[in-house]
Amino acid sequence: MTNQHLISRRRLIRSAGAAAGLASIPFISAHGQSKLRPVTMRLAWLFQGPNVGFIVARDKGFYEQAGLDVTIGPGKGSGSTAQLVATKDTQFGFVDGYVLGNSVSKGMNITMVGAVYRRNPTAVVVLEESNIKSAKDLEGKTVGIPTGAAQFQQWPAYVKGCGLDSSKVRVVSIDAAGSPPALITGKVQGIAGFAQGYVPSVEIRGDKKVRILWYTDCGVTAVSNGIAVHNDLLKEDPELIRAFTAASLKGFLYGRKHPDEMVVIVKKYSDATDVRITRREAELSWDTWVTPNTAGKPLGWMSDKDWAATVDVLKKYGGVTTPLEAAQLYTNDFVPTGAEYVPPQTGKARS
Repeated sequence: MTNQHLISRRRLIRSAGAAAGLASIPFISAHGQSKLRPVTMRLAWLFQGPNVGFIVARDKGFYEQAGLDVTIGPGKGSGSTAQLVATKDTQFGFVDGYVLGNSVSKGMNITMVGAVYRRNPTAVVVLEESNIKSAKDLEGKTVGIPTGAAQFQQWPAYVKGCGLDSSKVRVVSIDAAGSPPALITGKVQGIAGFAQGYVPSVEIRGDKKVRILWYTDCGVTAVSNGIAVHNDLLKEDPELIRAFTAASLKGFLYGRKHPDEMVVIVKKYSDATDVRITRREAELSWDTWVTPNTAGKPLGWMSDKDWAATVDVLKKYGGVTTPLEAAQLYTNDFVPTGAEYVPPQTGKARS
């Protein structure tokens, strides 16, 4: 297969927000490289800014340099990707830590081997033009949250941490695709979800400025997306995990250092993407790379304190009743230690 033919296959998404079309989206691969080891990887969602590191690693040849031919497939959410890892239908998955913890509590035999979004990306997004300046101002307002989603499960923790009177905030169920339009049109005064997923659509497609009220500012700590594998792979092929993790993290770091090139790469793989939205998605994702407990550590490295806090939220608000410990959910054994893997610290670490 020629490179031109390969790139033509990467024009994958004709409707960027259409989850229903995922089944028809082909995978990114590099068939024909006979000396490379075939590897399967599944994203949490579409080929977009939050997933950009894997796409960059593939496009820049970082996987090839590690001896890997990585096939990257789109996902249908962290829950679905976690299931694929647990059933060994994919070797690697990009999975939210809160979802991973919930999945392990239900018997899934999976582990996170490198966290990219180490800080909780969940937030309540409001319009800047509104009179909502802080979380307390949500009282008397309506907030849209997809029922059953992580942000819905974490909502009681946010309410408690912010000192809100829950009886004074009306919560309605709106799916992720409908949330930005609902905010823009005034159907709701706030929407709760991953900031990098909501904010770009409101700002760029809706031409509205926003204010972000982070869950973490009210003490809701939860490790977010990272690389997950089946526990059997930990024992059977640790060198594969080490090689894949290092190359993937290199992709995220390269994309952050070269944002103009990064958005062009994503556009190459997904022609329907808007480069402005891709860049904004990535920028907001960078806000979640560093926590106080991971400051100065390589990208991928995880803190037991952050995972313990995640487990605490899961037990108090996520419906987890089975025994669950932070140590069951992650390992730092495969995170590269070189200084070149330490991400920028200033202006991005948040409490």
